[in-house]
Amino acid sequence: MAEFVTLDVDGGIGTIRLSRPPMNALNRQVQGELRDVAAAATADDAVRAVIVYGGEKVFAAGADIKEMAEMSAQQMTDAIGGLQAGLGAVASIPKPTVAAITGYALGGGLEVALGADRRIAGDNAKLGVPEVLLGVIPGGGGTQRLARLIGPSRAKDMIFTGRFVGAEEALRIGLVDEVVAPDAVYDAARAWASQFVGGASRALAAAKAAIDEGLDTDLATGLKIEAHVFASLFATDDRSIGMSSFLENGPGKAEFTGN
Repeated sequence: MAEFVTLDVDGGIGTIRLSRPPMNALNRQVQGELRDVAAAATADDAVRAVIVYGGEKVFAAGADIKEMAEMSAQQMTDAIGGLQAGLGAVASIPKPTVAAITGYALGGGLEVALGADRRIAGDNAKLGVPEVLLGVIPGGGGTQRLARLIGPSRAKDMIFTGRFVGAEEALRIGLVDEVVAPDAVYDAARAWASQFVGGASRALAAAKAAIDEGLDTDLATGLKIEAHVFASLFATDDRSIGMSSFLENGPGKAEFTGN
């Protein structure tokens, strides 16, 4: 059983909870547990959407620097694959995901949140990638996902300076999608995730794959990806249910099975 990362499923929503007090530092054990829990959320058909949450006070303040401080270049070369897989594990879940951010989301903590499809932050949130202040750079996907999300110029400003970004600036530059009171963060994330509990889960997974894979290539290849996943959905029960329901009852009334 995982010690620091758990998956709780309630009403079709899975909550991945980070719990390594006091600041949810993401050591190698936590990285491994994140991979395992993300795989569990992927495999569990009862989970239709996922929330990643660090608790009421902090999301995650970064990787465990004490653990990294004595590592050699060769040791980090051997470990970096696990680091990226762990901090990017949320991105591998083929279901709608949302990061519920309170307090600090720094370094590896922000990299975990960047793997989600949506980010909801408390107005007390502080986000940043301060690795340059330690003489390194983001290594858990931060240089890539941050630039794709907010653009290269803004990403370079954050990465080069290591500065913390407050919630309102984060909203303005697109780093987060919604800002609420800190004690409302989890409920806001749950409200967003609940939209997909009765949804066509295979269509949602296909949409996510088409967008994410398309962003990594040129437009022509992206359109081929879209065409492939679009056509594949015509083999699903939910496509038949959705179209029949639309013809008989109008839009928005289908009761999907997830098959």
